[in-house]
Amino acid sequence: MGDDGRDTGGAGGTGTLDAAFFRRWLDAAAALIEEEAERLTALDSAIGDADHGANMRRGFSAVRESLAADEPASPQAVLALAGRRLVSTVGGASGPLYGTLLRRTGKALGERTDPDRAEFAAALRAGIEAVSALGGAKPGDKTMIDALVPAAEALSTSWTAAAEAAREGAAGTVPLRARKGRASYLGERSEGHEDPGAASAALLFAALADTAGKAGA
Repeated sequence: MGDDGRDTGGAGGTGTLDAAFFRRWLDAAAALIEEEAERLTALDSAIGDADHGANMRRGFSAVRESLAADEPASPQAVLALAGRRLVSTVGGASGPLYGTLLRRTGKALGERTDPDRAEFAAALRAGIEAVSALGGAKPGDKTMIDALVPAAEALSTSWTAAAEAAREGAAGTVPLRARKGRASYLGERSEGHEDPGAASAALLFAALADTAGKAGA
């Protein structure tokens, strides 16, 4: 990718942020969530309902199956389909939140068939703003927002920087007291635990960086 954030692989080729790239990203995310489902559930058992890993695994497995069957032809269509599947298959608050993230990001991309990294980052910020509005969370509230916001900001630097920022953001929720969601009812007992939503958000960006690296983006 060039310094301006534009992929240089050509339409449909290596490095292109086309529909195939987004399908590969979400497929990689599904595989990573499958691997990490038990860890996500363990995190959720400490401050939640102990079902985050199972819910995310079920949701992203459904996304993987739907994308393989339908193969949407644009980034917006990929994200819209994935978002709908997450809303319909992931239990609790995570389904609407992750569904909103992907659908709103896709809507912000509009009709672009090959957005560059800067355009994707801008669309992602729109998706994160929609998630924040839906859940009422802001940075420091010990939610997925604590991983999403720094990741989107770091995306202007590189895919790897975004993944690292998400990971650090998730780890940074450990000392925080939850102010939103199920964990907020625990008060000070929520301190000392990583937020499971932030942890799963970090997995999305780990999968994104891996997909971009393999694509030469």
